[in-house]
Amino acid sequence: MKIVFAGEYPAGTLEKFREILPGKEFELVPVTGQKEYEELSDAEVIVLRIFKAYRNTIENNGKLRLIHRWGAGVDSVDVEAATEHGVLVANTPGANAYAVSELALLLMLALGRNLQAHTRSIASGVWSRTMFLDQTFTLNKKIVGLIGGGNIGRQVAAKVQAFGASVRYYDTFRLPEQLERECGMAYVPLEELLRTSDVVSLHVPLTEETRHLLDAEKLAMLKPGAFVINTARGGLIDDDALLAAVLEKRIAGAGLDCPEREPLSPDHPMLRQPNIIITPHIGGATSDLADAMIPMIADNILRLARGEEVRYVVNPRANKEHPAS
Repeated sequence: MKIVFAGEYPAGTLEKFREILPGKEFELVPVTGQKEYEELSDAEVIVLRIFKAYRNTIENNGKLRLIHRWGAGVDSVDVEAATEHGVLVANTPGANAYAVSELALLLMLALGRNLQAHTRSIASGVWSRTMFLDQTFTLNKKIVGLIGGGNIGRQVAAKVQAFGASVRYYDTFRLPEQLERECGMAYVPLEELLRTSDVVSLHVPLTEETRHLLDAEKLAMLKPGAFVINTARGGLIDDDALLAAVLEKRIAGAGLDCPEREPLSPDHPMLRQPNIIITPHIGGATSDLADAMIPMIADNILRLARGEEVRYVVNPRANKEHPAS
């Protein structure tokens, strides 16, 4: 079975996979260049990070049986095309939740304490403890509104509550009431969440329904002192409308791990705003993340090889339409 690891992975990743997938039955092939990736034609499994798996990739690899995302999001995969060709698409739900939730909290704290403005001020030769005092806030006694109540959202809820914040959330699929109580998360309609929250943090997948979930109209509902955090997917926010809201002081700032257009050009106006913090989509990228991801993906590859049910599949219909021979 030829298993292609498409993209850049933490050091030692392939070696750890080889410990779980030994022998000649499994051929592990790293592919890091775009041209080499586009020329692939004989992959049976693609473990996908950074690269995209669109229709041409799927159709070029006639033996392809499984595309496994290194992470939770599958917007980089043409799931419909995969289903048409009987290719399973799986992810690793929850594996990077702790890492993404930590970054969301970091962005909230950095914005609230004006970390970027202080750093720039000191670098310019100004040392002042009071310059940004009236723009500095803690999470204590604030309302954090989470859009999305999944694994990451619930971990963010636990972390901000440790700092004294209360949590409200909105999701198209409401959590069971007992779980809401256990997590300290109060369900509210989206418009109420936007109007009442001091921090709005997004934790939903990017779909046609969620694209520009926060557009100019929704951003206008926010408090003037509110912060917006996006560690989920670029495209959930209309970044042009967000920048305008910040520049016009209709909101206090934003922390974006995934801007709408990646990568941002060095002269992008968002990069010049001290109350907008941008990180290069690193929320789920830490060196210790492999310890959680590798066992989940390797187990699925073993299941596929043995003809057993693959876990975490997002398109189970692929098996029904193209049952294994």
